[in-house]
Amino acid sequence: MALNPFFLQGSPGEQRLVQNLINEQLQIYGVEVTYIPRKFVNKQSIIEEVQSSRFDDNFLLEAYVNTYEGYSGAGDIMTKFGVSLRDEVTLTISRERFEDFISPFLDPTDYELSTRPREGDLVFFPLGSRLFEVKFVEHEQPFYQLGKNYVYQLQCELFEYEDEVIDTSIDEIDTQVEDQGFITTLNLVGSGATASASATLAPAQSGFINSLTILNDGSGYTSTPTVFISTSRNASIGVNASAVAITTERNGVFSIKELILTNAGAGYTVPPNISIVGGNGTGAIATCGITTSGRGVISYTITNEGSGYTLPPLVTVAGPNGAGTTATATAVIDSGNAKLSSIRPVNPGVGYTVAPTVTVGDPNIITGRGNYLYNDLVVGQTSNTEAIVRSWDADTKVLKITNVGIGSTVSGFIPGEEVRIQTAIDPGTGHRIHKTVFVSTGTTTGTVGVSTTLITGINTTGISVGAAVSAVDNVIGIGVTVISIGAGTITIDSPSLNTSSSSFTLSTGTTSFVAYNVRQYEQEDKYDEYSDNDEFELAADEIIDFAESNPFGTY
Repeated sequence: MALNPFFLQGSPGEQRLVQNLINEQLQIYGVEVTYIPRKFVNKQSIIEEVQSSRFDDNFLLEAYVNTYEGYSGAGDIMTKFGVSLRDEVTLTISRERFEDFISPFLDPTDYELSTRPREGDLVFFPLGSRLFEVKFVEHEQPFYQLGKNYVYQLQCELFEYEDEVIDTSIDEIDTQVEDQGFITTLNLVGSGATASASATLAPAQSGFINSLTILNDGSGYTSTPTVFISTSRNASIGVNASAVAITTERNGVFSIKELILTNAGAGYTVPPNISIVGGNGTGAIATCGITTSGRGVISYTITNEGSGYTLPPLVTVAGPNGAGTTATATAVIDSGNAKLSSIRPVNPGVGYTVAPTVTVGDPNIITGRGNYLYNDLVVGQTSNTEAIVRSWDADTKVLKITNVGIGSTVSGFIPGEEVRIQTAIDPGTGHRIHKTVFVSTGTTTGTVGVSTTLITGINTTGISVGAAVSAVDNVIGIGVTVISIGAGTITIDSPSLNTSSSSFTLSTGTTSFVAYNVRQYEQEDKYDEYSDNDEFELAADEIIDFAESNPFGTY
């Protein structure tokens, strides 16, 4: 039998009244929480696995705390990894408020479900300053009063961080996970100085080594062997030669790749004997050639080790004054302090009468620029590796990062490459847009009219066309450059912002990318106390003693 048409069992007006009463009660008895929807940044296309998520929107919303007597859930549990917090909270929010003030601002292209709260979204609970993750959304309690549902019940658990990016622009929320996740370290170069070195020639008419040749590269060299070169027989002018071995691995076979001179020696009348010892390997055989007529460069002395070297610099040796062969050399750097540690002869050359000039190339970067901020997206310009900034120490030039290479096949940052901050992607070209910093080269005063590009009454010394002009509040905008220079005047490429003629102080200079070069990338998380396997091994040794017998029995 059909329902009685004279009883509506919930007219639109009644439903409206109930919804308004609920909204009012939530605003009176609720708390103001921050609702943070989850945005899927990257997914695997095969099994739809979410590789990374981002939380960069936030909405203030009133909510009633159902668990008013305290957090529910399992509470604090002691595990082998320490104390685990399993707190839960149930919140009631207005259905209408969500649909009117949150859903319209959720772009369906970014959020898979924008019409209601979604499991996986976050809620910042201000009373405890804690982030909770929505685990279940109940939309049918109370059950269809007057034929309609008016609220959502959010069953939430304390959020456990898993490499998500939280960038809501609210410090109290964003810093909740500042020390969580897998955090690695970029040691960057703040400033550099060019190194210098001098050359030492072999004594006149004394034989020195001009080349090393591997006859058999051997096998089993799992560590670096020692190279022994027999001593010079000329005691009066003799200098003992020395060399180092470089190993390699091919298809599981460890062998000698090359031998590199560190000193070409002097006083040799016949080629010396070469022995390759140690390194757990055998079978390597090498020989050498010597030059007995003329003088060559047998060694190099570093007079200034420089700084800021993330990659070995080019070493250039001046040629002999007359006929002969120009010496060549290669540089070795200490990656720990980014300084030049040694220069090794590649070819000593011949025909020198005086020690040649040695020129060491400049470091990758002379001066780093700008600062990194929490949650900045940084990109290596050679490897294209992306990462999120956790913290930046401008004094030590240590950059803590997380989410390295998530969603890509890139393995990590490369020593020597420049690390910039990416702010956007150009939709037209697809190129990355990087953050810049203004570097002042001079300051002057000037006068500008209303909404004009002409600045008058300034000292133009040191200003050139194309120079950047610093932003001045309500006068000069951001990204302004000089397009022409006159007598005591400059013309800029954008009109001034002021509404009345005014005099002001301006700076000119250059605009450069915020960038530093990588000295070393540490791929291990040294900030997580549970990432040290040695601690587990030592603890196990104290519990179980294998010294005398197997405690589990003999089988």
